[in-house]
Amino acid sequence: MTQQAAIYGCQGPTLTEDEKSFFKDVAPWGFIVFARNIETPDQLRALTASFRETVGYDAPVLIDQEGGRVARLKPPHWRRYPPGRAYGELYERDREAGLTAARLGSQLIAAELADVGIDVDCLPVLDVPVEGAHDIIGDRAYSTSPATVKAVAQAAAEGLLAGGVLPVIKHIPGHGRAGVDSHEKLPVVDASRETLGETDFVPFRTLSDMPLAMTAHVVYSAIDPDNPATTSGKVIREVIREDMRFFGLLMSDDLSMQALKGSLGERTRAALGAGCDMALHCNGEMAEMQAVAAEVPTLAGEAGARAETALRNWKKPPMGFDAETGYTRLQELLGLSLTA
Repeated sequence: MTQQAAIYGCQGPTLTEDEKSFFKDVAPWGFIVFARNIETPDQLRALTASFRETVGYDAPVLIDQEGGRVARLKPPHWRRYPPGRAYGELYERDREAGLTAARLGSQLIAAELADVGIDVDCLPVLDVPVEGAHDIIGDRAYSTSPATVKAVAQAAAEGLLAGGVLPVIKHIPGHGRAGVDSHEKLPVVDASRETLGETDFVPFRTLSDMPLAMTAHVVYSAIDPDNPATTSGKVIREVIREDMRFFGLLMSDDLSMQALKGSLGERTRAALGAGCDMALHCNGEMAEMQAVAAEVPTLAGEAGARAETALRNWKKPPMGFDAETGYTRLQELLGLSLTA
């Protein structure tokens, strides 16, 4: 079946007739949901089902469900989870407990996602923050230590996969040094390539066998002073594909973010031209989606093969996973109450 190399969001908790017509026409590879699209479990199940019914195939549905301040599913309908830093801090006190908690926390998230028809989570965060960086990453990162990040992130990814949800490693090749929020401005990182290779890039090399990755809208001046990773052929080729040896499906971060310059069409051409396999557009604005769609090719060739390979990593959620017991155990491991 012919699909477009794109992932789109929508405006609200149900699809409008215009959205249905657009999605049926362009046939995107996948969809992504945000808080604006979420009310109750039944409503969200209906929305994810309507995505797939509209396009006529089992399209992947993505979400950013990390825990902490990045959580689209929230109480009272869904459980509360800590930010990534909590797992990293536990790991640095007790490695076995930290890995167990990270794996369990992700499997619990996966169970909730699978229940509402979501099968891809933009987690784990592999960024390594440094002192003085903008807090857009902050405690979303597992640690300021690359060794801790790579170990805990590996466990988190394993938990998602065990729960029937595909992980997306982000933000490749590293957002931890960014001095500004890339939603609003373009970060420029001036660290040397050697420094980046010894710190920021380490977790991504370790998890290079993951099926999906999301780029960073960040300029690394020592590698390509003119373009952020998302639109830099040099960063994607030399760093992501050759150095990190990530050969999975590479999606852009949200093309509507203000870090990128030019029109939506220009941004889309630049990202795909640089080597991104998939264009991600999140805000659901119809005019913007139409501008993106006008520049997105059919999913084919190497990008198509990577998409097929990524989906082959998906497995059915396990039967008999006791989420209530698991959630109690998670709180015991972390030494905190998540229900308060």
